[in-house]
Amino acid sequence: MIKPSNNKPIIEAKHVFKSYEGVKALVDVKMELRRGEVHALVGENGAGKSTLVKILMGVIPSDAGQIIFDGQPVEINNPQDARELGISAIFQEASLFPDLSVAENIFIGHEPMTKIGIIDWQKMNKIAVQPLKELGVKIDVRRKVIGISIAQMQMVEIAKALSFDAQILIMDEPTSALTLHEVEDLFRIVRKLKESNKTVLFISHRLDEIFQIADRVTVFRDGQYVDTREVKGLTHEELVHMMVGRNIAEMFSKLQVKQGGVTLEVKNLTREGIFEDISFKLHRGEILGLAGLVGARRTDVANTLFGVTPADSGDFYIDGNKIEIDSPQKAMALGFAYVPENRQLHGLVLASNIIKNISLPILRKFSRFYFINRKKETTRAKAMHKKLDVRSSGLHQLAQELSGGNQQKLVLAKWLGTQPQILILDEPTRGIDVGTKAAVHKLMSELARDGMAILMISSELPEVLGMSDRVLVMCEGKMTGEFKRKEATQEKIMAVATARNLLGNNRQVKTKVKA
Repeated sequence: MIKPSNNKPIIEAKHVFKSYEGVKALVDVKMELRRGEVHALVGENGAGKSTLVKILMGVIPSDAGQIIFDGQPVEINNPQDARELGISAIFQEASLFPDLSVAENIFIGHEPMTKIGIIDWQKMNKIAVQPLKELGVKIDVRRKVIGISIAQMQMVEIAKALSFDAQILIMDEPTSALTLHEVEDLFRIVRKLKESNKTVLFISHRLDEIFQIADRVTVFRDGQYVDTREVKGLTHEELVHMMVGRNIAEMFSKLQVKQGGVTLEVKNLTREGIFEDISFKLHRGEILGLAGLVGARRTDVANTLFGVTPADSGDFYIDGNKIEIDSPQKAMALGFAYVPENRQLHGLVLASNIIKNISLPILRKFSRFYFINRKKETTRAKAMHKKLDVRSSGLHQLAQELSGGNQQKLVLAKWLGTQPQILILDEPTRGIDVGTKAAVHKLMSELARDGMAILMISSELPEVLGMSDRVLVMCEGKMTGEFKRKEATQEKIMAVATARNLLGNNRQVKTKVKA
């Protein structure tokens, strides 16, 4: 591996261009990383961040431009070239082999061998402990990866990079699936890497994290370089303006809406061992926030509301009439729509195009005698595509080729095409940029204004506080709090989100502010 000197940038990208079928992904971009710094790369979805990372990792070639490593031009034609230069990436989704042990994953591709050419298992297990020890992480290196947490998987990924003596670690949305405590632990490790003179390229949509962990930040917008700034002295507003090219005075476009009557009432909803005694009312024109920490079982409640996993007991009422929801088809027929937490796994058919994804829930409207009227299907898809401002190369572009923010818009377009009365949004803005977040919030507010009832599950407290008319809070499968908009604060929500039994009397803490 080339060892970079200390008096020059460790790596530079200069005048880099990249296009996909005529769509310009990168236009004359540049970026410079220094040794021993945490450098953030930010921008809206589709800004070109992932494209540059793929070029640095040798996954795709650039159309033009140079990569300079330690002052010398280099070619990165494949991931092996990147590894030899000391560049490694830790992505949002771990790229580990679940059925192999931690040690096997750390040393895969360069396992220690005995003199007769077989893997030295004893030596591998022994030396696998070292990179984890350097990170301050305690994991049994002999256990299979399939049994460890997402946070631990990321630590194994970092240890794997260190086993290759990586000098540059690219972290792409590393905190999106972590708890607050796990994020703090990751940041401790990032600071430790910095202290050991490693370079970290940190990519995140969570701007608060940028201000917490990064030394400098580079901003891309629409595939072009905007600026590189020292984080110290930079304001949140300035960074947002660089990213989106406009001021966002209100990230949470909450319109004042006169609410209608109760459209959905849930009484004593229970799934044994998952959640119990969940009761609430949802009004027309209301955005009802559902908050809680990881493990609160909010998504499980949403799945039951949509008939994915039917309840063991409890009652549903629509407009005062008792109903049953035992399947998603029944829920849809009753006017429900559900935008799930994992858009790629549960929200879209990634290998299908935009038209097919939008029309999927309402395909019967375009079919007769087993034949689909493609003209009507396309017309409907085009209208929803335009309404949600899905940025793509055309209606025939595959869902998997869209940026995260545009994938989320596509999921919304798909379900709004069913003309629902009750919309369940599970983490509606997770992993999308600030501009798209503002657009989603604006859409939510407009839908509520038009009379739609919205149940919003979110782990981002600013979003809960900014968009909710009322806030429900869950803890470990139980409803522990309810607040009106004007009464809700982060402190109050966190207090009941971590509620525990008092004085051993098995009485769950519950706070309620009556509407």
